[in-house]
Amino acid sequence: MSDKKTSHNEASIAAKVLHDPNATPTAKRLAASALAQSNSEKHTGDEEATFASKVLTDPNSSKIEKELAASVLSQAKGKHQ
Repeated sequence: MSDKKTSHNEASIAAKVLHDPNATPTAKRLAASALAQSNSEKHTGDEEATFASKVLTDPNSSKIEKELAASVLSQAKGKHQ
């Protein structure tokens, strides 16, 4: 099980993404997941970890999507780590 939490910098980026009207739905989903784990004991669930894994391997994903996906995935427990 991961003890990693969303860092202050990652949380700041995630908050900016959520407030950006031009952010993609994928970026917003990952940002919301990352923020939910900021200052909490929550971990990424299997469904969200699978989603983040797909974003990381998708050549069409943006840099910010991949950064958020990596943050979310690093907080997953189990086989996705």
